[in-house]
Amino acid sequence: MKSIMTLHLRTPLLSMLMTAAMLALTAPVQAQEAKEAPAVSRETVKEKSDAANKEATPAKAAEASKEAVGDAGKIEATASEESAKADADTEEAPVRELTDEEKAAALSEAEAITQYDESKVRGMAKPWQHYYQPAASPVMEHLEALHDFVFIIITIITITVLALLIYVCVKFRASKNPVPNRFAHNTMVEIAWTVIPILILVAIGIPSVRAHYKYTNNQDIIDNPDLTLKVVGHQWYWSYEYPDHGIAFDSNIVADKDLKPGQPRLLTVDNPIVVPVGKVVRVQLTSADVIHDWALPAFGVKQDSVPGKLSETWFKAEKEGIYYGQCSELCGKFHGFMPIEIHVVSEEIFDAWVAGAKLKYANSNHLQLAMNAY
Repeated sequence: MKSIMTLHLRTPLLSMLMTAAMLALTAPVQAQEAKEAPAVSRETVKEKSDAANKEATPAKAAEASKEAVGDAGKIEATASEESAKADADTEEAPVRELTDEEKAAALSEAEAITQYDESKVRGMAKPWQHYYQPAASPVMEHLEALHDFVFIIITIITITVLALLIYVCVKFRASKNPVPNRFAHNTMVEIAWTVIPILILVAIGIPSVRAHYKYTNNQDIIDNPDLTLKVVGHQWYWSYEYPDHGIAFDSNIVADKDLKPGQPRLLTVDNPIVVPVGKVVRVQLTSADVIHDWALPAFGVKQDSVPGKLSETWFKAEKEGIYYGQCSELCGKFHGFMPIEIHVVSEEIFDAWVAGAKLKYANSNHLQLAMNAY
């Protein structure tokens, strides 16, 4: 019995040892087969792929080739066009230096353009003037129309109230009515004096809002100008810049002793502004010290220039001529010596002035405080 039990115990042990030995002997072979199997599989796949590519139709191959060549040609043509365009944009024509005679002629022409001519004066206040200066811009035309409309309304109101007062004074005088009527309320009268003023305010408000937002402060017009003029207020003179043309200068009042025959006192400046007729001019304003106000009555422009703030307005002069304005904000003791002078000319004359102004104001300081002239 003991021998049988020993045999049963030894048999599983021998079986386990034999299984382990067989696994040890076959493991290298299985590993080698595992390594070779993927390699054979990859080679087979590659051979099948090459065979499939060879079996592709020549027409498809030719078509693919044509498409590739066509795309390459298009890309190359586009690249050539862009390169040529870039070269044309970057290539600058050689700038010819002006001769001394040409510079002198340009300067002389620019000076002649800004010379005072009494026959060209359009925007200037006159003695005993009781109405606006002649409108020279769309904004001023609409402001005048609004003024006339409101003037008619207030005239009707004034006449109506005056007539009612006269009627009351005559009809209800003490000699005719020794015993006055004693009543405190009248429904119809109270409705009338409430509704009628509301209708009047609405009638005035609608054209006022249209004039303000559609014309005076129309941002679409301001954002799409033909010309930009930068204005800086100083105590007590103006500085101007044409950023589109590279021109900048100061504008000071001309003292009484330096005025030429016919030039208006307190309005003439040494360096006036020149703008083309019929063009939208965007005006950007600020101040270097205190609050000033750039006002041109004939153009309907009156805009504060505030330190640290950039304000914008616009005008479009529709008539050639000379126009004057002044600072309209109390800015100090020489507030009354900050005039504005604008010459509105044709586009050809404006171009000629630009050519001379670039030479006149290049590398020079035209600052001469107005206060020093008095």
